[in-house]
Amino acid sequence: MKNNLFNIFVALAITFSAYGQEKVYKTHTDDNSKYTNEGNVGLTITNFGTYGHGFSLWPDQPSCEFPLGSGIEHIFDGGLWIGAYKKNSETVPPSLGPYVTTGAVDASSITTRGGGFEFTNDAESVVRERSSLIDSRFYNPNSVSHQDLYSVFTDTSTVYENGEQITDHNPIGVVVRHEAYTWNYPFANFFVIMNYWIKNVSDQYLDSVYVGLWTDTVVRNTNITSPRTGSSFFNKGGNGFKDSLNIGYEFDAAGDVGFTDSYVGVQYLGSSQQVDSAHYVSWQYKNTDDPKYFAPQNDQQRYNKLRGFFTEGYTYNNGTIPSELKAASNRSFMVSAGPFKNISPGDSVNVVFAIVLAKKFGYDDPSLDTEVQKSNLYSNASWALRAYNGEDKNANGVLDPGEDLDSDGEITRYILPTPPTSPKTRVVIKSNSAEIYWDGAAENSVDPISGKKDFEGYRLYRTNTGFDLTEAQDLTGSLVKIAEFDSVGNDIGLNTGFDYVKLEEPAKFDGDDTEYKYRFDVDNLLNGWQYVFTVTAFDEGDEENKVETLESSLLANSKKILPGTEVNKVNTQAKVGVYPNPYYGEAYWDGSSERLRKIYFNNLPARCEIMIYTLAGDVVKKIYHDQESNGADIRWFETYSSDGAQQMSGGEHAWDLVTDSDQAIATGLYLFTVKDLDSDDIRRGKFLIIK
Repeated sequence: MKNNLFNIFVALAITFSAYGQEKVYKTHTDDNSKYTNEGNVGLTITNFGTYGHGFSLWPDQPSCEFPLGSGIEHIFDGGLWIGAYKKNSETVPPSLGPYVTTGAVDASSITTRGGGFEFTNDAESVVRERSSLIDSRFYNPNSVSHQDLYSVFTDTSTVYENGEQITDHNPIGVVVRHEAYTWNYPFANFFVIMNYWIKNVSDQYLDSVYVGLWTDTVVRNTNITSPRTGSSFFNKGGNGFKDSLNIGYEFDAAGDVGFTDSYVGVQYLGSSQQVDSAHYVSWQYKNTDDPKYFAPQNDQQRYNKLRGFFTEGYTYNNGTIPSELKAASNRSFMVSAGPFKNISPGDSVNVVFAIVLAKKFGYDDPSLDTEVQKSNLYSNASWALRAYNGEDKNANGVLDPGEDLDSDGEITRYILPTPPTSPKTRVVIKSNSAEIYWDGAAENSVDPISGKKDFEGYRLYRTNTGFDLTEAQDLTGSLVKIAEFDSVGNDIGLNTGFDYVKLEEPAKFDGDDTEYKYRFDVDNLLNGWQYVFTVTAFDEGDEENKVETLESSLLANSKKILPGTEVNKVNTQAKVGVYPNPYYGEAYWDGSSERLRKIYFNNLPARCEIMIYTLAGDVVKKIYHDQESNGADIRWFETYSSDGAQQMSGGEHAWDLVTDSDQAIATGLYLFTVKDLDSDDIRRGKFLIIK
C-alpha cells in the first residue's frame, strides 16, 4: 500500500546495528523541541518514542494544547509501547519473552526519575519537518500533510550514551520510524495522525506483537491552574472508551470544568496486518495494590495490558465502561492493537493511531460525559479515520471501482477533500479602523478528488472586542463572520458577486510580491484592543462524492492587530496622548493581577524616548520606542497574545505601569516627555492614575 511501508527502511540514511551486535548508544541529540502548530493542536513530538513533555517546557511550548493559544492542555506525557515474543524460526513456538519496550511509563513503574525511556536514537536523528504547503519554508513535494514531523529511533541499546543502564530493558530488536501529520483545514485541524513503521532488525522472528500508545492525559486550563501546583492538578480526569471508533478518551471531571470543556482521545486507525479491534485499559497513577487498576511493574504485566487485560485473567469487555472510570482521578490509559504474527527478520509492520481533540457539545453539566457531549469527539474521530482510509472510502482494505483516484493500483492513504487555497491576507492598521486585503489565488484551486476548479467565494471574519481576555480561549470559536462574497450564476450561496471588494488595480506593498486583488474596510474598532481578522475561501461542494462545501483554514493567514494612531511623520508638534486617562484600576482590558495592566502612549514619532516623572521630578520609567519596539514585551501580551504575532500601528507604545525599579506605580498625577530622536523635538503631557 502506498504510504504504508514507504520503503523507509531500505533507504534510511541512518544505519542501525542489529540487536546482539554493536549497540547503538543514546546521544545528546534527544529532541523534544518540535510541536505541531499548523492545525489547532499543539502536540510536542520527540525522537525517543514519546509525545508531550511532562510540562517541563511549560508555558513556553505546548504539551498537547487545544485550541492553540488557549492554555488548555490535555497530555502530561505519552509514549509508544511494543510487546512481543521471540523465536528462532517461523514454525516453532515462541521461546523468549514476552518483552515490552516502552517510550514512557507511569513514574512508579521504573525508577524514581520516572520514564521508561527505552528507545534511543542515532546522533543525526533529530525530529525533522516538512510541509505540503507551497509557501512554507519546509515545503517538500513528498510531504503527506500540511505539517509532517518525523524521526527514527531504536530499542536495541541497553545503555544510554553516558553509560547508564536502561533499567529493566530487554530489547525486542526493532527500529521505528515515526511520522506525525497535521492539517489546517477547519474540518481536520483537531487531530494528529501518529504513523509508526516498526522494523524487525534482530536475527529472530517476532511473534504475537502488540503495539500501543500509553498516555498520561490531563485536561486542565493552565491559565487558571498552573501544572506546578502539585498532584492536585492531575487528579481531575474522567475516562472512557468508544469501541466502534476504537478511541479511548479523557475529560475534565472536577477541575477547571466550564473553562476546559474538552476531550482528548487516542484512536487506533489501522495497520498493515489487519486485526479485529483495538484494546483499551486504564490504571491509576502509582497504584501497585489495586487488583484491576494497578500500574504494571514488569514486562509480563505490561504485555498483558497491551493485550487489554485490566487484571490477570480478566479481559476488558469492550463497550462496557466501568462506571468508576467516569469519576475524577489521576489515571493513564492504553489503546493498543494486535496480535501481529510472525514478523520475520528484516520485515516491518505499519501501525497508525491518532490523537484526537474535541470541544464538548451542548449544554449539559461540563463535568459529565454524556453521549450528546461526545458528538464532536465522535465526529472528529470519524474525520481522522477518513484521513487514514484515503482512497479506501469504505474501509474494506481493497480498491473498489472508482476508488483509485491516482490510477496507481494501490491504496493511497491520507487523502482529504481539499478546500480552495487559503487567501494571502494583509491588514493595514488605522486609528479605529483597518483595511483588509487578500489575493485571488484561491480561484484557481483544483479539488484533488473531483478534479474540478470548484471555487465559490470568500468569507471575512473578525473577533469581538475583548475576546482574548476569556479564560477558555478558542480563536476559531471566537471568529464571527462579517461579510461573504460569492460567484453569481448558480444556486449556491448569496450570488453577491465581487464588485464591492474588487480593486480596479491590484494593490502592492513594499517588500511583498503578492498582488492583492480585493479590499474590505472595517470601521468602529477600539484603539488599544486586540482583534483577529481572517479571510477564507470556500468551494461549491462535491455532490457526486457526498462532500459538502468546504472552507479553507480560519487560522492559516489570520492577522492579529491592535488599532491605533499611526507614526506621526508630518506634524512634529502634534500632541502626544495617553489613554485611558485617567486610568482607573482594573481597566476593562486588564488581566487579574498587577502585572496584567496597561496604558498606551499614542501619536508617537517613529523613534522616541518616553520619560515618566512624579510631580517631584523623580524619574519613574524610561521607555525607548520605535516601530519594532512598541511595548509588546509586557506581561499582558505574554499572557493574552503568547504567540507574539500581533501587529501594532507603530505610533503607539504600551506600558504596564511598572517602574524601572520593578515596582507597581502608585495612585497619583504623573508627567511625561516624549523626545523625537530624529528631530530632538520634545513634547510634554500628564496623566492620572487612580487605583
